[in-house]
Amino acid sequence: MSQEPPGQASWREVALLFLKLGTIAFGGPVAHTAMMRDELVRRRGWVSDQRFVDLMGATNLIPGPNSTELAIHLGFDRARWRGLIAAGVCFILPAALMVTGLAWAYVTYGHTPAVEGILYGIVPAVIAIIAHALIGLLRTAIKNIWLGVLAVAALAAYLLGVNELLVLAAGALLAGAARMLRPPSRNQAHGILAAPLLALGDPGQLVQLFTTMLKIGAVLYGSGYVLLAFLRGDFVERLGWITEQQLIDAVSIGQVTPGPVFTTATFIGYVIAGPIGAFLATVAIFLPSFVFVGLLTKLTDKLRSAAWTSALLDGVNAAALALMAGVSYQLGLTAIIDPLTAAIALLTLALLWKTRLNSAWYIAAGAAIGLAHTLLT
Repeated sequence: MSQEPPGQASWREVALLFLKLGTIAFGGPVAHTAMMRDELVRRRGWVSDQRFVDLMGATNLIPGPNSTELAIHLGFDRARWRGLIAAGVCFILPAALMVTGLAWAYVTYGHTPAVEGILYGIVPAVIAIIAHALIGLLRTAIKNIWLGVLAVAALAAYLLGVNELLVLAAGALLAGAARMLRPPSRNQAHGILAAPLLALGDPGQLVQLFTTMLKIGAVLYGSGYVLLAFLRGDFVERLGWITEQQLIDAVSIGQVTPGPVFTTATFIGYVIAGPIGAFLATVAIFLPSFVFVGLLTKLTDKLRSAAWTSALLDGVNAAALALMAGVSYQLGLTAIIDPLTAAIALLTLALLWKTRLNSAWYIAAGAAIGLAHTLLT
């Protein structure tokens, strides 16, 4: 465990850690968050659970890919501005490179290599990692009975189909209202299948690709389904640069590769304009996240400094934990489908509870079991 003060560590250790996380972070934003907590809180002690939960809640309030923004902010906490850039770039880079390779195969051969067998074993292990993180964060985020009730209500609202952003906003407002209605407490915490469609030499179309992805990255809240709606509206309907099938294939690749789902943009950029399109689309859709987190670093500490804003953050944290639980429940329903996947999840959870093994080993073991299962059936 490193003993260097927060903000004074080497950006290189931040880069290496998030490069590893970006390579193994299968399972979507909730899984990414759980893996970051395992590495930075449980194994390395870089941040406390309270700080981690505060950053998790705060990044849910800004547009963009929340797990990537959490990585960026954790990098800032560890090594300031160099850490901010290193964490974000290194978390995004592995997925962007993988998606670019798959996009090349897609454009060249009309299909992508199958990964379903590997995911069969990986996702149950990821479910266990998420469950372990939820249990660890429970005591930090749910500080009293009132916040527990709020979290249960937020979970119920999410499972009934209420928009995630509305759940978070309601959590913040209800917690803030409750704090204003009660007297101050002495114990108050402060604390396809075709070649690229655009000519590579057409700067006007490349600029339009960049600005469209930049707009999406700057305004998009919510899940991958919201991303799908934005991409469809711009690239299928308005510009006509890709087909419905190409969009579905792009979203699928973004979901089955590790790292941010927003690397769907990398795939679309490649299909539209080859490698330069992949690069521009990736930079454009993630650039707003770096800007937003850079601004957020000025505000997060202040949210804990006043009683009423601290209460707002507690409400957001409780709601965010409930959303994390709801997403993991839904993911579990699709991932744990037979005795073998159930056994992978239970064994991984037991090992997480009893050992301090790196989560990469569980991902690797799940991949090996899934591959063996596919070859033998």
